[in-house]
Amino acid sequence: MNKTLILAAAVLLAGCSSQGSGSTGTAAQAPASKPLVSVISAAFENVPQATLYSSTVQAYAVNNIAPQSSGRIQKLNVEVGDFVAKGQILAEMDRVQLDQAELKLRNDETELERVRALLSQGGISQADFDQLELACNVSRSSWKNIQENTILRSPVSGVITARNYDRGDMYSMSQPIYTVQQITPVKVLVAISETEYTKVKKGDKVNLTADALPGKSFEGTVGRLYPTMDAATHTFNVEVVVPNNRRELRPGMYVRASVNFGDSRNIVIPDSAVLKMQGAGTRTVFVVDGDGTAQMRLVTLGRHWDGKYQVLEGLEEGDQVVYKGASVLKAGQEVQIQ
Repeated sequence: MNKTLILAAAVLLAGCSSQGSGSTGTAAQAPASKPLVSVISAAFENVPQATLYSSTVQAYAVNNIAPQSSGRIQKLNVEVGDFVAKGQILAEMDRVQLDQAELKLRNDETELERVRALLSQGGISQADFDQLELACNVSRSSWKNIQENTILRSPVSGVITARNYDRGDMYSMSQPIYTVQQITPVKVLVAISETEYTKVKKGDKVNLTADALPGKSFEGTVGRLYPTMDAATHTFNVEVVVPNNRRELRPGMYVRASVNFGDSRNIVIPDSAVLKMQGAGTRTVFVVDGDGTAQMRLVTLGRHWDGKYQVLEGLEEGDQVVYKGASVLKAGQEVQIQ
């Protein structure tokens, strides 16, 4: 009886042991779960080759208003901050010389008309008449010159930025009476690397923004390329002309100019696909092979814009690039594509 019980117990234990070892073997053979990733096919796109430069706004023209010689200032018609039109009278000097020149011109004109009648009657030679006519023309030119230096007009439409004298002062030629700056349009000088010299041409469009005017942008046009390079900085100046019809940009304002050197056709991928190797400056991406294995690739990147990178080297068109889930992958690891 005891032998029978012992045998039954042994069989029962053996069965339990067999079932336990069987379940353990099944768990060990279960495949590990594959990381779930999202991929995008590497494709060529046109990449804008735009570069951002810093500069300051300049007046398109700066005119110093002053007579040729010293004299008493009789009238001052405008103040600093006033907008003036081309040809507007800004100041008037003492008129003594102008009145004398005008009187002489009238006398010479009267005399010329008198001898003209004599010339037709043969009472004066052609040579004498020509000499009197020349003298009259000289008087007219002298009167015009004195008039321009007595009644001072603005040569451009602009804004008065300086007034250095008061009415009644003696102009001393040390500094101008007024300074007028033309601000419609304005200009911006952009210092561009000499390596880009052949990529810029007259008429190119340039986008500008100003810190003082947030949310606003302005479009300018390349109006002039300076022909020489700065030997210290290896840059050349490009003059960008901005219409500034609303007079929002003012001389001295800090601006950023975006110059587009054309488009380059390269492979473009999302920036989320790019990984930076710790301790190194290299950039990598994961590419899924046809057998579902993630392989690491070193890439050379170009421009970054709108959440995308320009890839210069390391990828070919059609490569399946991981852009979600790449941070947890290891080279050679099998993945599941979402």
